[in-house]
Amino acid sequence: MREMTRTIAPWADALDRRFGAWLRKARYASQEERALLAITPAAAARLNSLTRFFEQVGYNGRRLAKLNVPPAAVNEVLEYFDSLLKTRLGGRFAPVREQLHLATRLQLENAFYQVREAEAQAFFGLYRAEAEATDLDDMMRRFLAVLARTFQASGGGLLLPQTPSLELSKPLYIERGQPDEQRIADAQLRGGYASYWSFPLGPSAVIQLGFSTRYPWLPREQALLEAASARCQQAIERARLQQEIRRLQAEAWRAEEEERKRIGRELHDEAGQSIAFLRLQLEILERESPPELRQRLAEARELAGRTAVELRRIIAALSPSVLDRMGLETAIRQLAARFCRSHSAQVRFRAALPHPLTPQAEQVVYRIAQESLQNIGKHSGATRVNLSLASSDKHIRLCVTDNGAGFCAEEALSKPKSFGLAGMRERAALLGGSLRVRSAPGKGTNVTLELPISAALVTSHG
Repeated sequence: MREMTRTIAPWADALDRRFGAWLRKARYASQEERALLAITPAAAARLNSLTRFFEQVGYNGRRLAKLNVPPAAVNEVLEYFDSLLKTRLGGRFAPVREQLHLATRLQLENAFYQVREAEAQAFFGLYRAEAEATDLDDMMRRFLAVLARTFQASGGGLLLPQTPSLELSKPLYIERGQPDEQRIADAQLRGGYASYWSFPLGPSAVIQLGFSTRYPWLPREQALLEAASARCQQAIERARLQQEIRRLQAEAWRAEEEERKRIGRELHDEAGQSIAFLRLQLEILERESPPELRQRLAEARELAGRTAVELRRIIAALSPSVLDRMGLETAIRQLAARFCRSHSAQVRFRAALPHPLTPQAEQVVYRIAQESLQNIGKHSGATRVNLSLASSDKHIRLCVTDNGAGFCAEEALSKPKSFGLAGMRERAALLGGSLRVRSAPGKGTNVTLELPISAALVTSHG
């Protein structure tokens, strides 16, 4: 191989001139021509090192892949160069030429599939970023990291302008010192790199990447950016729709709580007062009536009393005024006490909350504790129930555990009419929290609510 490259070296320039003329006649662009000239045996003769030559083949093979030159076309070009070489060498070095040609093809195929694999990994990374992101800002930060890693950028920034400028609404390749460098929004990015890419990700986001060398994008890279832009635009719209849905859900829950309070007040002021007056009148009639009617009037008075007690229970379930007056811990303790009075089960409640919560967080925690106890009373048949409310560095956690009959959690959550569990999860999601249900037939149930501290804490300006 070394002997063949030494033999070729004096003819390298003449071979390249003929080869370049053929490439131009075949309508290859200048960038493609430079990359193809760098992978011929003449290029190997100039380098006088097979290791360096195959590194050069790998680099230019990736460039050819990004220039959208398929491997079949590259192989055809190399076959033509081999025919030029054969006229010079005759029958000499035939096995060596064949081995070099095969090794070059293998390196080119490897480079081609490296580029395709990197593109596939980029799209997988975008899908994963969308799936794992907690909100729109987090998703865009993840998108930026994926694209910067894909294009091997040295730095990057992301803009989410309310009204993007006309200049940033189109792709820009910028080099250091050009007037367009002022369009790089991040001051830490601007002026620190040799070249920049500014590419719109739909109408409401712009990604800007910095490179340590002059690096104009190649056609395949621009196509990948356009595909990523379409993907990002869809993800941004989906995230915004989800935010709007969550906002509407929050408004619906707020309206529901207000309606619960209104109904509770009306029941207390109207029906409650009427029942109390009715009971008083029945008691007066009972004292003044003849003996044969007293028993029936006493039964009516007791029925009115039981109705008043049941009405107070309904009012408390509709609108727990104690939650507003005395706080979450007291409200849950009263909830547990009412459960003990109506069910033959022992309830233990432990609470450790060093910080006050927002009214919204208190309502979510209270309603999930209420729904959990109602489910235990209706379906579980448990004899022991444990409630715990505590906070960690990042979360507020409510756990409700019972030793009842249990159920298949996955089946229950997949039922279309499972409004109780679905509602609990939706309430948790409104504040960025999560709800986990662990259960199995005969092994009891554990319901765990976690709310982030940022959503649960009362802010200083709140």
